[in-house]
Amino acid sequence: MNDLTFGHVNGLSEKENEDLQALAEAYNYHQSRNAVKDKYYEGHLSMADVNIGIALPGGIRNLSVGCSWGKKAVDVLAARSMFDGFVGADGTAADTVTRIVEDNRLVAQYERACRDELKYGCVFATLSADPVLQCRIRFHSPATAAALWDGEKGRIGCGMAIVDTVRDEVYSDLWRPSAVNLYTDDSVLVLRRSGNLWTAQRHPHRMGRPLMEPMIWNATSGKPFGRSRLKQPIRALIDDYVRTAANATVALEFDTAPQKYILGVTDEQYDAIVSDKFKQYMGSILAATTNPETGENPVFGQLAQGSLAPHVDKMRMIATQFAAATGLTVTDVGVVNDANPTSSDAILAQSQTLVLMAQQLNTGNGDALKTIARMAQAIARNVPPQELTREELDVVPHFKNPAMPSVAVTADAAIKIASVRQEFAATDTFLEMIGFDQADIRRIRVQEQRVRGQAVLTEVEREDTGEIMD
Repeated sequence: MNDLTFGHVNGLSEKENEDLQALAEAYNYHQSRNAVKDKYYEGHLSMADVNIGIALPGGIRNLSVGCSWGKKAVDVLAARSMFDGFVGADGTAADTVTRIVEDNRLVAQYERACRDELKYGCVFATLSADPVLQCRIRFHSPATAAALWDGEKGRIGCGMAIVDTVRDEVYSDLWRPSAVNLYTDDSVLVLRRSGNLWTAQRHPHRMGRPLMEPMIWNATSGKPFGRSRLKQPIRALIDDYVRTAANATVALEFDTAPQKYILGVTDEQYDAIVSDKFKQYMGSILAATTNPETGENPVFGQLAQGSLAPHVDKMRMIATQFAAATGLTVTDVGVVNDANPTSSDAILAQSQTLVLMAQQLNTGNGDALKTIARMAQAIARNVPPQELTREELDVVPHFKNPAMPSVAVTADAAIKIASVRQEFAATDTFLEMIGFDQADIRRIRVQEQRVRGQAVLTEVEREDTGEIMD
């Protein structure tokens, strides 16, 4: 996508035009960095990216070495952050927020947004009124959105998101923005391009803040919009692995066709050998007569083959460093020791760092989702946030256990809890813990009601029969 540029946009105030220019500059500044993160996430690395020019010749710059470590670093952690909807103070979600979650497919959207958040460092949720959905919620990665942080208010000061693009008129392989939303404290401004001119359509709101909320990973005071899981030290380890894998590939090629030599041959014999080296290498018998000029018999030999062991050891070392830097287990990055298999307890112990990271991710994203839910309910009811009810304000997001315990472990825990709290066995939470999903729980509840109804009818029939006999 081309750099995003705006001139003076009619329909915007002077302050809004200044903010728009600042947002465009921030967006353009980060695009090259975002492209690098995309490359490492997708594993699109070539030798030209990693070769240091010592062992690997320049002629293999087109050699492709597959490495999914960047994707692993993001996806394995994102998979442990499992958003499961919102819950109210009474243990059930309000009808308004439940409908908003279902209509916007927010659970599925969260899964994609979480991956973008970890890849880039943040992701932006935008909200808008919708006649069908009541409130439309969409997530935008930094590849299509930008925001300015307001340190005094501790939130986004203003933001923008590209919502539509068209093919560039000059460069057919590029796309340029055609519609951009600008989010301010009191309005959502829809900017549309006509040629080289932009026009603005204003949609006021009563939220008192931009209808844009970030989900941020690993933020610091200096980086309020977070830091990527694919930061430079992680990328350096991926470079090192790809380079080592390429070295091993080249070494294996030499090992497959080891260097041989033959001394003391005549000129005719030399020409015959050189004319077809592959045939001489593959032949099972190599014959040569005595050199009539020197009287010496030809001497045949083969140079010692190189070993892949140093390359394998180096790859294991890099994998261990990568696992330590990302919190992944060594099994996640492909290190398996068949001679001494890792026990299940050891694997669980190794995953504790990742579980703690997932809990940190859930805490930050939970706070953002709570803000999103409040704004969504206010938009759906067309009221300012101050007029939300206590039940609407008490809505909180629910995440599944990031430790991802087995069904046997959770079922055992549920049964032990039910032994001291008998009412717990009648709850949906108990059924969830012993392995049933929501669809199964609904079927169980319906069938239980049917069985109770049949039991009541049977009892009534018995009573009626007893009266008749009497």
